[in-house]
Amino acid sequence: MNKNVFTFIGCDCEYDDAKIVIFGAPFDSTTSFRPGTRFASSAIRSESFGIETFSPYQDKDLLDYKVFDSGDLELPFGSPEQALSDIESRTRQILDDGKIPFMIGGEHLVTLGEFRAVAQKYPDVHIIHFDAHCDLRDDYLGVKLSHACVLRRCHDIVGDGRINQFGIRSGDRDEFEFAKTHTYLHRFDLETLDEVVEKLKGKPVYFTLDLDVLDPSEFPGTGTPEAGGVSFRELHKAVMTLSKLNIVGLDMNELSPVYDPSGRSTALACKLLREILLAIL
Repeated sequence: MNKNVFTFIGCDCEYDDAKIVIFGAPFDSTTSFRPGTRFASSAIRSESFGIETFSPYQDKDLLDYKVFDSGDLELPFGSPEQALSDIESRTRQILDDGKIPFMIGGEHLVTLGEFRAVAQKYPDVHIIHFDAHCDLRDDYLGVKLSHACVLRRCHDIVGDGRINQFGIRSGDRDEFEFAKTHTYLHRFDLETLDEVVEKLKGKPVYFTLDLDVLDPSEFPGTGTPEAGGVSFRELHKAVMTLSKLNIVGLDMNELSPVYDPSGRSTALACKLLREILLAIL
């Protein structure tokens, strides 16, 4: 796998040396409201040079660790299944080489492609999901492959009791009813995360972060903003607990840079990506 010419800041080691491999999944063909997430990964790379590699929160520096940025996949916009297949293939390659895949979306459906490969390698995997939305619809307008259905499709793979959802404050009635018996849904905030982390220690965990879990007053650059979200400080505190878990795959998705001309949403995503990388390294 060749090194990407244009990388996230501090993530330019050789592939063979890397513990974590970043790749972009610029896909937003099933977006239900406002498109634009296909531009997130390139924007994050570009804007990352506005931050430092050093984290004063963790007293750690990306330059002291090995992260490889393999660039963006070339995904077909008109075929969700082919896009998911391409993502799954890239993820499987990374896992087979003993590394942790970290995908930058893209809309939230891209999670399904990575998770298929992760679940195949780790059949007992659990999911921690941060989001404003349930994403548990069985279909959206008759389509089962939609970003509104992604956690439902993940549930199809792992079954009951393996999905913990946090920050959820939006969804239709059927989604919340489904969650009562099939997932562990923690409404509105991240306050019960520590309890879940204690239960999942030592088990393989997949982490999926939909950035619209943040309040739109702090993060307006997303296609489906939802009032009542968490703050950056709350989210940062929560992701620091990832260091206690056996993270085997993860993703960050749903930044739409075009809806925030100020650039603050992209800047927040860059800082958060740095902090997550350092937390799990």
